[in-house]
Amino acid sequence: MLVTGTGTGIGKTWWTAQIARQLRTRGVEVTTRKPVQSFDPSDETTDADVLAAATGDDPTRVCPRHRWLPVPMAPPMAAEVLGHQSFTISELMSELTWPGGCAVGLVETAGGPRSPLASDGDSVDLAAALAPDDVLLVADAGLGTINAVRLAASVLNDPVVALNRFDEHDDLHHRNYEWLAAGYNVVVDPVVLVDRLTAGALS
Repeated sequence: MLVTGTGTGIGKTWWTAQIARQLRTRGVEVTTRKPVQSFDPSDETTDADVLAAATGDDPTRVCPRHRWLPVPMAPPMAAEVLGHQSFTISELMSELTWPGGCAVGLVETAGGPRSPLASDGDSVDLAAALAPDDVLLVADAGLGTINAVRLAASVLNDPVVALNRFDEHDDLHHRNYEWLAAGYNVVVDPVVLVDRLTAGALS
């Protein structure tokens, strides 16, 4: 499964980690990967740390150490600022490794679908190279999400939409859900998503 979002800070890492934890409680061997990450050097933890904690993995296996970029910019921009050599989607793909026995692999991208991920591509290009069984598009549940989801989903292959921080008592959240559910497979709870995934009824 490829996990992307309508933008930065939208909840991709939280959803990826929660899915991994739910799968593990059901005895499913799951691995998380983040091909490249950029971050503020003052951050106490990175996305790779969070994903590693969810699976009991090493953060440097989740994201190769040389792909940790401590500049809060799109990864290829961060690499340039740091004086690192540029990298391509193909190079990121070649560094994705999966342990034996892995039943489900979760690959989290950076930024939104069209945010630069490498010198020659974005998350849409990564998805094309990876050809995942499923794509999860994480979005906010509040104001503006219908437009954001429709724009992002238009460049992805039939994504499942996850509305993050959905409040069952919020009328706007319910209305956004109803509008989006008329055209997309929408979930608001990682448990429900994993139920469908393990039942083979996600797509």
